[in-house]
Amino acid sequence: MTDASTTPPAVVLEKRDRAMWITINRPDKRNAINKDVVAGIREGYRQAHADADVRVIVLTAAGEKAFCAGGDMQPGAGFAFDLSQPNIDYADMLREAQNATLPSIARINGVCMAGGLGLLCMTDMAIAADNALFGLPEVKIGLFPMQVLSLLQAMAPRRLVREWCLTGEPFSAAEAKEGGLLNYVVPAAELDAKTQWLVDRLATKSPTALRRGKYAMRALASMSFDEGIAYTESQIALLAMTEDAKEGLASFNEKRKPVWTGR
Repeated sequence: MTDASTTPPAVVLEKRDRAMWITINRPDKRNAINKDVVAGIREGYRQAHADADVRVIVLTAAGEKAFCAGGDMQPGAGFAFDLSQPNIDYADMLREAQNATLPSIARINGVCMAGGLGLLCMTDMAIAADNALFGLPEVKIGLFPMQVLSLLQAMAPRRLVREWCLTGEPFSAAEAKEGGLLNYVVPAAELDAKTQWLVDRLATKSPTALRRGKYAMRALASMSFDEGIAYTESQIALLAMTEDAKEGLASFNEKRKPVWTGR
């Protein structure tokens, strides 16, 4: 019997300077999603938002072969549903990620399939190794990417979304980028450097502006233009009164780097 105390955690949380790294840690299972993975990612988001020093979240996985192959297919692992409960943990994780006010980056180090594609879609930006493979193969086992679709259909062109979902066939990192799922595709050896480059670009910006900006983008997603413009004209006035906005204007006029308080 395996000693629970020596079992590696399903998700490793590590604060690196101003970034919270959330690493799925099941490389022997191709980093497949189970209840512990979902709980670990949710905890990582909670810790990141509770720490005022954290400016960005990085979601990635251990090893070089897989980012996440989807739900764990072992009996009772990835597809065990308590139908007495109105919510599914994976869906709650996607909800929390959508309401997050810290910017997030997916570092795609390998295969990204099914529910793993949902993890990709729930982040703000994504960088992938050029050998990463993507896909929504659920139809091959009698399922459908239902929860992934809630995010995917707003991110990629409709024709592509339907092809990916209905055929279940894999596609390359280049195709994923062309379809709007990725910001950058780089050689695997450059993945860490490119991820850190993007982390650094985010970490130097006003945390107040990022926080309120993400909040506004979430609200605007369900508004018409007239509703949105009315909402944003009040939001810019509020933002202008924050300490960060005043510091930003002062540093610009004084030709110096801003010192953000995050307030």
